[in-house]
Amino acid sequence: MHMADALMSAEVGAAMWAVSAGTIACCSARLGRGVDDRRVPLMGVLGAFLFAAQMINFSIPGTGSSGHLGGGLLLAILLGPGAALLTIASVLVVQALFFADGGLLALGCNIFNVGVIPALIVYPFCYRTLIGNDPSPQRLTLATMISAVLALQLGSFAVVLETLGSGMSSLPFAPFAWLMQPIHLAIGLVEGAVTVAVVSFVRKARPDLLPAGTAAHARRSPARLLVACLACALLTAGAFSGLASRHPDGLEWSIAKVTGKPELSPVQKGVHGAMAAIQGATAWFPEYDFKRPAASVAPLHQSPVTREQVGNLGTSIAGITGTVLTLLFACALGLLLKRRNQ
Repeated sequence: MHMADALMSAEVGAAMWAVSAGTIACCSARLGRGVDDRRVPLMGVLGAFLFAAQMINFSIPGTGSSGHLGGGLLLAILLGPGAALLTIASVLVVQALFFADGGLLALGCNIFNVGVIPALIVYPFCYRTLIGNDPSPQRLTLATMISAVLALQLGSFAVVLETLGSGMSSLPFAPFAWLMQPIHLAIGLVEGAVTVAVVSFVRKARPDLLPAGTAAHARRSPARLLVACLACALLTAGAFSGLASRHPDGLEWSIAKVTGKPELSPVQKGVHGAMAAIQGATAWFPEYDFKRPAASVAPLHQSPVTREQVGNLGTSIAGITGTVLTLLFACALGLLLKRRNQ
């Protein structure tokens, strides 16, 4: 659900940048008054894990489409809504700058759709309302599934509205929405199941790490859990990312179904051209692969190493690099908030 700049007008992009930046500033000010020592490394490790998890696109049977975890609801449950938004924003900034995943002009939209909606709207008004104070396993499962589906439905519908408001493409509202909503319903069900599994595990293993939990064992160090999560993130990004589905994600699939084209042509002038130039300069691993000129693919035919193997190697290195960058970026944000508090 990462929007590209080709869908975005300068006016809508700037407006959503302002909305997302203002929301992040408000969350930062609020967190700065109460961030604790354990929350900072947890933000970094969970951000790294989310970056790695988003590289694993899973196929949606019978559609020719794929999806990946958004992670907004999961992080809101584990970190609290404010810290979750900052962590998700860190992931999206790293993806846009260093991997050309999502446009820079559309970054405000992506932060709003993937971060603000699940963490600041669905989590407090749906999840917390449904789950209550002492949920049974059945209630926990139901509340999480409903909230995950709602977050994906609202996020995908926001993409449709932002695209329509931008007027940069000829995508008609009704057909685009009728494709986006069902495909993201399927993705939401998978996200809900993963979120249920992770949250259930944390509630049993380390309930003191949950923001709303009573810290019966608050003095226990989360170091072992953090190391295990980071190792899992690095393993996922380095080893399993090459197994991700090659099918287009829900947004790309919907656009292709409506337009008959695999992707929209990028705009090469004005603000769009400037953003593309910046992204071209900062993207170390565009689309999670080595940056190389088109002419450089010819020698691969003369090498015992296949193009697919080179691509998998590039994806693995890109995944590990992005995981570490996200870890550092999210931890830096947390430490900055902690220093402001002190």
